[in-house]
Amino acid sequence: MTEPAAAPTRFVHRSPRRWGDLDAQGHVNNAVYLDHLQDARVAFLHAGAEGLADMLTTGVLVVSHQVEYVAPVGYGPEPLEVSVWIDALGASRFVVGYDVLDSGRVAARARTALVPFDLAGGGMRRLHEVERAAFAAYLDPAEPLRPLPKVGVGEGAARYPLTVRWSDLDAYGHVNNVKFYDFVQEARVAIISATLDWSAGVVWSVVRQDLDYLKPLDFRCEPYEVATSVVAVGNRSFTLAAEIRDPATGTTYARARTVAVGPRPLDDGERRALSTWALPGAVGVPGA
Repeated sequence: MTEPAAAPTRFVHRSPRRWGDLDAQGHVNNAVYLDHLQDARVAFLHAGAEGLADMLTTGVLVVSHQVEYVAPVGYGPEPLEVSVWIDALGASRFVVGYDVLDSGRVAARARTALVPFDLAGGGMRRLHEVERAAFAAYLDPAEPLRPLPKVGVGEGAARYPLTVRWSDLDAYGHVNNVKFYDFVQEARVAIISATLDWSAGVVWSVVRQDLDYLKPLDFRCEPYEVATSVVAVGNRSFTLAAEIRDPATGTTYARARTVAVGPRPLDDGERRALSTWALPGAVGVPGA
């Protein structure tokens, strides 16, 4: 008689929130969620089978993030609870899944695609058998997050000068994956401030944000650039595409898609203002 397979295990990390995590609305900032995800992922590797934590020093690279924001999270003494599992497992790629809970309520869902990297040899590698076996114990594919269309930016994109701080770097000497969300946010706020009502009580909330990493971003004194285009405008929402790139060479380091929702319908003046940076044929944008 065949024994039933053991139920997949989920790792739970309690991630303390900080006062500095909050945004102007008093909620945990959308980019800060990536810090909580990263801390949970690192704790998961450290708590796993022997050899998993070594990936943090020998090399493991983030390929992409998908984050769905479900409910706002405020400040409080209780840590956020981050449930972690392996959502997909390949020969040289794995996907980590997360549920972020605040007092038992789901506040965010996310997926991170990663690849093991040989820092000494300078290239991607396959997962070792001990790594695959350790990850397989947590393999629990969940309902996938709806993919956002991958759209490039247009010639008329808004351009935001991006200065990398020394503190933005990670243990590998490159800009940490979390910071890319900060960079996209800075460019987005510049657009919102120029086009939409930014008064107290009018909150434009990010409900979904995906980012693909193409090349490592290094420290330098000269600014990079975040180019942002309006992809679509709905009744109370808008979708943006962004690229982090070198304005001198055109090299693209990352691409992001963001969906934001407001408390009221967008008026005609705001739609016209957003059309300044709209892609040709952008949905819901006058004259695009």
